Amino acid sequence: MDIRGEAEEHGVRRIEFTIPRPEPVPGILWLPAGTVRERPLVLIGHGGALHKEAPGVLAMSRALTRGPGYAVVAIDLPLHGERVPEPERGLSPVQRRQRLGLAAWRARNDQVLPQALADWTATLDALRAAGLAGWGPVGYSGVSMGTRFGVPLAAAEPRISAAVFGLFGCPDADSPLGQAARKLTIPLLFLLQWDDELFPRADALRLFDLFGSPAKTLHANPGRHLGLPRAELEAMVGFLRRHLGRAAG
Repeated sequence: MDIRGEAEEHGVRRIEFTIPRPEPVPGILWLPAGTVRERPLVLIGHGGALHKEAPGVLAMSRALTRGPGYAVVAIDLPLHGERVPEPERGLSPVQRRQRLGLAAWRARNDQVLPQALADWTATLDALRAAGLAGWGPVGYSGVSMGTRFGVPLAAAEPRISAAVFGLFGCPDADSPLGQAARKLTIPLLFLLQWDDELFPRADALRLFDLFGSPAKTLHANPGRHLGLPRAELEAMVGFLRRHLGRAAG
């Protein structure tokens, strides 16, 4: 794990790092002040065409570090952030999707799923080896593409003990995503936008129904894909706090 820079603001350390991989993985760790070894850690998966410092990621990181005092980590997933292909650099998220077409965009993200899961596992391993985070409970939070990669990750990674998903759907119950959803038994919170223009309501409800967890909760709100109410941020933090516990030594 290579540290690229470090700063502190409002009592929270911001550590930029790179995980050495065949394709290096850039990331940021937000770590509240203090030496709490068993501090919970939350992985935040960004949405499609976004990155590790997207507004939603930063809002969640602030809420978790300054509230319950959790450590938070986000990485640039394959084809995103510092890993965007050269022809797409400088384009907006909408322009990037339009350039490929929505179906091709989703297919390309599906192709890098194994790489994304390996990147997350390597990040968890590196944070723990460096003595920075990962010794306490681990949670996951990611909607939209963050759910596309997060569901298989949580199904395969035993260190994750609670997760927030949403703004995604599963049109085929027998798909790899559907199979991964069935394997999940950890507590889950799922966020649904009733008028989501990218993922039909029926597909989102199917994904929620497929989750194998006996402790799963659905929050549904009117509005389109990007219209998630701010109140849900508090709900996400509260859910993780209940299931990951306090940042105690």
